[in-house]
Amino acid sequence: MAPAADEPESDGELLCRIAVRDLEAFEILYRRYARPVYGLALRRLRDRERASDATQRAFAAIWRSAPTYGPERNGGARWLFTVARNAIADDARRASRTLLAASTELPEAASRPPASESVAEDGWLAFRVHAAVAELPEPERVPLELAYWGGRSRSEIAELLGLPLGTVETRTRSAFARLAVRLEGLR
Repeated sequence: MAPAADEPESDGELLCRIAVRDLEAFEILYRRYARPVYGLALRRLRDRERASDATQRAFAAIWRSAPTYGPERNGGARWLFTVARNAIADDARRASRTLLAASTELPEAASRPPASESVAEDGWLAFRVHAAVAELPEPERVPLELAYWGGRSRSEIAELLGLPLGTVETRTRSAFARLAVRLEGLR
């Protein structure tokens, strides 16, 4: 049974369609999650070009892995985010190996990776934050994204958007207030 025209399909339903290679479903899912996945990649990789590449690789992995999605196990968003996080982590490891190979000095001790449950939970929390930011009204979302994912100062944002500094500060505060309400009780 297909959802009504005004009722969006769930992430799980889209993933089931993607599993049988439905390109339209993939495009819907991509539009729904490209921004939050890119935000996570940018935060993790700290480089816009690498984050963009990692986002594309993450969605390629989602396309390839969709047949393994089991709607009975967990939500579609959580599954999607786990696949994306793993693809981004692979990118980060690839970059680390490249840097390590170029280095003549090895670190004295390798840091121990966090427990996989902790990483997954942190990833899910990050996803929820990114999704909540994506739902903000554009006048509040854009300055927040420029500041926290773009690394720009409030004065740079004001100049870039052609707004007074006070307006940028007000919109940022308002965005944080909305986020606090949406994310209350997440941890």
